Amino acid sequence: MRKYEVMYIIRPDVEQEAVQALTEKFQAIITNGGEITKHDVIGKRRLAYEINKIRDGIYVLVNFTATPEVVNELDRVMKITDEVIRVLITKDVA
Repeated sequence: MRKYEVMYIIRPDVEQEAVQALTEKFQAIITNGGEITKHDVIGKRRLAYEINKIRDGIYVLVNFTATPEVVNELDRVMKITDEVIRVLITKDVA
């Protein structure tokens, strides 16, 4: 199992309960074959540049260890989720 870090941005018009449900959904995918070491909902921030006429977003940062299969499934699910604007999954070298 390797260490990974995922940062994803949720649309700002999503209600707090829906944000909680999304983060729990993604956590369930990770814990299916891995382990979450840190989960942090950073909150609503201004984007560096406009994405599809959206200027703000809710940032979420998750550090976890998992197999590559879990990471592929997480990436697939996040990319087809309409509430998620951007996703970046990287291998954590530290």
